Amino acid sequence: MIVCRTRLDRYLSQQLGINRRDVRLLLAQRRVLINGQAATAIHQVIDPFSSVFFDGDCLHQEQRHYVMLNKPKGVVSATVDEKHQTVMQLLPQVLQGQLHIVGRLDFNSTGLMLLTNDGHWSRALTQPETKVPKTYHVTVEKVLTEQTVKAFAEGMYFAYEDVQIQSSKLTLLSDYVAEVILEEGKYHQIRRMFTRCDNRVVDLHRVQIGNLLLDPLLDAGDSRFLTGGELQALNDLLFAKGYCQD
Repeated sequence: MIVCRTRLDRYLSQQLGINRRDVRLLLAQRRVLINGQAATAIHQVIDPFSSVFFDGDCLHQEQRHYVMLNKPKGVVSATVDEKHQTVMQLLPQVLQGQLHIVGRLDFNSTGLMLLTNDGHWSRALTQPETKVPKTYHVTVEKVLTEQTVKAFAEGMYFAYEDVQIQSSKLTLLSDYVAEVILEEGKYHQIRRMFTRCDNRVVDLHRVQIGNLLLDPLLDAGDSRFLTGGELQALNDLLFAKGYCQD
C-alpha cells in the first residue's frame, strides 16, 4: 500500500524484495507499468492513487472516491464516537474504512457534507486560504431584520477569544429564514453570530459548497458519489484558486 508520495525504486525494492540498484534493469526491460505506461525513470514519483503493475500483476491500484452525504440531525461528524452515530456509519459498508470527512457540521446541523480518500483534494477545499464559499439556510427563533444583515456584512469581533469573524453575506428568505454564505468556518460561527444579534438558530442546513449543490433527491442520511460533472466543476473552482489536481 502506498500511503504517501515515494520514489519508484524505493517502492519496488520494498514490494519485490530486491536491491534498489536492480530496479533500473526492470525498467529497461519494460516490465513495470505506471498508470498504464512503461516506467522509464527510477526516480519517478508515485502516490497513493498511482496504478503500478509488474509483469502483468497489480502491485497497487487505488481509486479516488468523492462522496456527497445529506447529514441528518443527531449524527456526529467524526470517524468514531462512543455515544453517537457517526457520518461514517451512514456510508455503505465497503466505503466506511476508506474515506475521511471534508469539513464538518455540528451535531444538530444538517445538509451537505463531502467525504473522500483524496487528502490533497480535501485540504484544498478546507484550508482557509482557498476561501471556498459555503451556503447555509438558517431558521431562527425571532423575526429577522435588516440590522442583522448589516451586522453579518460588517463582521464581528469576539473579545473573549480574541477572534475576528470576517464579513459574510446574509440574505433574508422569509421572516424567519435566511441564507448565509461563509468563506471561513470558525467554531459554531453561524450560531454565535446570530446569538450576538439576539436571535437563536432553530435549524441550520448546508445546501452548497463552492458550486456544488446538495442533491434535492438525496434523503437525510443517504449518500452518493459525485458525478464527473460535479467533480470537474469543483476542481475548476479550486484550480481558479490555485489548486492543481495530481
